[in-house]
Amino acid sequence: MSLTRDDVTKVAFLARLQLEPHELDTFTGQLNSIMDFVAQLQEPDTADIEPLAHGVEIHNVFREDRAVPSLTREAALSNAPKRNQESFLVPVVLD
Repeated sequence: MSLTRDDVTKVAFLARLQLEPHELDTFTGQLNSIMDFVAQLQEPDTADIEPLAHGVEIHNVFREDRAVPSLTREAALSNAPKRNQESFLVPVVLD
């Protein structure tokens, strides 16, 4: 598939790009090179190849999920700039 200058003008319009005439010529050639490369990707016969989500077999390694003691309330609030006996105090955002 070969792109024409009008095709590139239309794509530039849709992308809201203002291109000069010499830029249209440059981009037409570059986009045609890209389209030729994409066409090469269609050439190999992939009928007998199983689709893959990833090219390399990868497994996530997670640590064991164990319940551990958490901070005490006093320890969690110890560095708070403003607090009361039970929670952090923050400025009012909405009235």
